[in-house]
This record gives sequence, C-alpha cells and structure tokens, in this order.
Amino acid sequence: MPAGPLIGISTYEEPGVRWGVWRLDAALLPAGYPRLVRRAGGLVAMLPPDVPEHAAEMVARLDGLVIAGGPDVEPVRYGADPGPRTGPPARARDAWELALIGAALDGGVPLLGICRGMQLLNVALGGTLVQHIDGHAEAPGTFGRHPVKPVPGTRYAAAVPEETSVPAYHHQAVDRLGDGLVPSAYAADGTIEAIELPSGVWTLGVQWHPEMAADLRVMRALVVSATQ
Repeated sequence: MPAGPLIGISTYEEPGVRWGVWRLDAALLPAGYPRLVRRAGGLVAMLPPDVPEHAAEMVARLDGLVIAGGPDVEPVRYGADPGPRTGPPARARDAWELALIGAALDGGVPLLGICRGMQLLNVALGGTLVQHIDGHAEAPGTFGRHPVKPVPGTRYAAAVPEETSVPAYHHQAVDRLGDGLVPSAYAADGTIEAIELPSGVWTLGVQWHPEMAADLRVMRALVVSATQ
C-alpha cells in the first residue's frame, strides 16, 4: 500500500521522566496521538521543541501538522494578566508551537489544533481566552464526555455532521475569536468547541481530545487535506 501523508505532531519536554531503570529528561507525547494519525491513514513525525527559527524549515517538510494538547497558554500572549486558576507558563513550548502554527498558515500546510492547540491557534491569530470555566474537566487525569453540536456549513460539519459525545479535559476556552476564525461547534453551555478558517488551507481547532476516542473523522479530514 502507498505511504500516507507525513503528519507532524508537536511534543513537549518533561524533566525526570521514569521508565525502566532510567530517570531522564524526555520529549513526550501521549501515544493516542500517533495511533490516531496512523489509523486515519497518515505517517507520523514527532516534533520535539526547538528554537522558533527552525519552525518554517520543519513545517516545509510536512504534509500536515497537529498541535497537541497540554498546559495553559501564558496569558501575556494575548495581553492579559494570569488569573488565579491559570497554570504555570510553558514559555518555550508556547514560542515553538506559535512558530509552527505561523509556518503552517504561511506555508499552506493543513493544521489541526487539539485542546491547547485550538486555544493557541486562536491566540496566534490575535484572539483571547477565558482563563477558567467549570464543567469541562473531570477529576485530574480523567477525561469526561459531553456533546458538541456542529455549525452547519463549516469544515467541521462536513466531517462530522451530527451532534456527538466527545472526550474532554480543559478549563479554558476561546473568548474573542482570532482574525478570520469562525466557530464550527458548540457545547450545550455555549462554549465554543471548534474553530476554523472557512477558506484557504484546511485549518481546524477542536477543544476536545479525538485521540482518546474511536472516531477517526476529524483526523481523517486532516489526512485527506494533507494529500491534496
């Protein structure tokens, strides 16, 4: 069978990770991400943090890009002071992933942002975030589920036309939309659950974690776009 498109997924660095007899710094990515890409028909390239100046060269070698979930975006990135419930900054990761997003948008590379990745896409295009909401995260380390409803006529609705139950774990959300972005799915409480660029290169952000579910349609839409 022919190889699928090469999909890069951002990873993150963690100090003192333990496996076997080792305790070392590591570049990490939950295995659900590459598994989902492979099941959707893509090849996987894991992208450890690097200097932002290397982002354009890195993205130019990819057919598609996924910005993975993770910690809160530092509020200074969207002109705000940190709230009492906002987590500690991940400045190196913010800088690297913002550079990846910018390179994908400039280079016409299809892009999927997942959870933090969706929030960072919004910030990259000049949007802001709500720093804390209730009801979208279970106990620490546990994914909850809730329904999301697509907006008819959007790219997301073309991939997933019906209301679906999705795995989620987040306490922040989109506030003011970034330039050119439109909402493409909502939760029952009105929280924006997906955003996208309605024209040009395929660009979508989802607030939930498709890598924690069996539904391939969002990732398959990225993989199909990456083959065109």
